[in-house]
Amino acid sequence: MTLPKIRILLADDHAVVRDGLRMLLEEQPDLQVVAQAGDGAEAVRAALEEEVDLAVLDIAMPRMTGLHAARELSRRRPDLRILILSMHDSEQYLYEALKAGASGYIVKTVADRDLVEACRATMRGEPFLHSRATSTLIRDYLRRGGADAASEDPLTSRELQVVKLIAEGHSSKEIAETLIISEKTVERHRANILAKLGMRGRVDLTRYAVRRGLVEP
Repeated sequence: MTLPKIRILLADDHAVVRDGLRMLLEEQPDLQVVAQAGDGAEAVRAALEEEVDLAVLDIAMPRMTGLHAARELSRRRPDLRILILSMHDSEQYLYEALKAGASGYIVKTVADRDLVEACRATMRGEPFLHSRATSTLIRDYLRRGGADAASEDPLTSRELQVVKLIAEGHSSKEIAETLIISEKTVERHRANILAKLGMRGRVDLTRYAVRRGLVEP
């Protein structure tokens, strides 16, 4: 009897990385990449349109980060399992991934060793961390509901999306089209963000976005 394959959405903005991860996953008889995306917005759209069991999301993508995509998918498709891929072995990013609804966090440098097992563990309902962390950390975090696990960001999820797009050089019109809001709302978000952060303009916001991992330097 042939067991059904785990249907995977793979999202990374580097096509070469995506191809390598796809080949790694599809070498396994129980894993199949059925959809791919080059940014977080594409990943959300694909996960809502395709029959997908598991989303593997790069943390740093243009337009919408993997964390933002994870939050959106956790809200709109709570049945979907999510893994976050990152270049950063960072406790802060780990906690943010968990807050966003991910079941696991994998550092890309060991993806060739850990990704396959992470996919299987996640589909079994088990949390998965890269080898230098422990599942106990995730369970403890989830048990406490994230309280005090990571410092609260002064910005809302929507404001972080706006900061990311500003830092990537998008105009207010382009941001409005991407987020499906009005230009007036974009400008209001921008003013609120600057006031909350005590900053003056795009350069300050770009530096903030780099520090927060919203964009790559």
